[in-house]
Amino acid sequence: MSDYKALESELLKEIEAASDEAALEAVRVGALGKKGRVSELMKGLGGMDPEARKIAGPALNALKDAISSALDTRKNAVRQAALARRLMSERADVTLPVRAPGELEGRIHPVSQVVDEILSIFSGLGFSLAEGPDIETDDHNFSALNIPPEHPARQMHDTFYLEPGADGTRHLLRTHTSPVQVRTMRAGPPPHRVIAPGRTYRCDSDQTHTPMFHQVEALVIDKGIHMGHLKWTIEAFAKAFFEVPNVKMRLRPSHFPFTEPSAEVDIGCRRSGGEIVFGEGDDWLEIMGCGMVHPNVLRACNIDPDEWQGFALGMGIDRIAMLKYGIPDLRAFFDSDLRWLKHYGFCMLDVPSAYGGLSR
Repeated sequence: MSDYKALESELLKEIEAASDEAALEAVRVGALGKKGRVSELMKGLGGMDPEARKIAGPALNALKDAISSALDTRKNAVRQAALARRLMSERADVTLPVRAPGELEGRIHPVSQVVDEILSIFSGLGFSLAEGPDIETDDHNFSALNIPPEHPARQMHDTFYLEPGADGTRHLLRTHTSPVQVRTMRAGPPPHRVIAPGRTYRCDSDQTHTPMFHQVEALVIDKGIHMGHLKWTIEAFAKAFFEVPNVKMRLRPSHFPFTEPSAEVDIGCRRSGGEIVFGEGDDWLEIMGCGMVHPNVLRACNIDPDEWQGFALGMGIDRIAMLKYGIPDLRAFFDSDLRWLKHYGFCMLDVPSAYGGLSR
């Protein structure tokens, strides 16, 4: 019996010394496992005479119960101590400011924001959204737009061509969003009044050019359309987009194969301290190209130029986003840098609208 008491005392000390559940499990296996010290003694009961078994049996059962009870008690204590340590290390400071919810953490990319701003402005002017494929035919991208076969824009150094098909024709990545105008005019009879934003592709890459960029074009086809309608539309857009009450604007003669006459549009601004302020000053800044739709383009789209006239305007979305929001490098638009997006991005809940404000 004294051996049982000594064993119990030894095992209880080991249990008390166990500092974690792994050490406690090792003590349990060493005492009550299949080959544990108490289990081996229990196996020896069968070889004892009946009188000795009557004495040893209850003593061993009492030893086993005492060890089991001590293990359970110690396990609960170890778990409570571990929980207390974890709570101390992961303690929350309720005096800290509340973290913003997820919907306020996300950011809208400046390109997406500017597209929404443009669509909001032009939808208020009665334009509807038009879209087209990024992969285009030579006819939609060049021929129907009065671009001659020898034009430099058709060459490999400027255009991404796909592999020739079985018939020898090659599709290409559209170099502008003007093919959407062709598809719109061919889809049904005039009048037309559409705005067409989208991705475009050209072989170019530097601080102000990337191989993939974004453009938006507007098209109006109706009877009696003239340059005065075009100028008023651009002026209304510039006031709303740059959020100024007045703009000083000039149209410089230019040349585009798909418009005649053609013009580049400059608006007045003031450069001060590395910033551009619109609506004031004596400097000029180019923002878009425009013109009256060329009669050859109308004929290519089965529209009689003697009955219908129209104007078109186009601009780079990335460029006007850089101008409006002071973004210095176009390449950063496509770097997927979360720090950049948090700085220049917009709250996803602030949807631009003509009555609620474009940029907030």
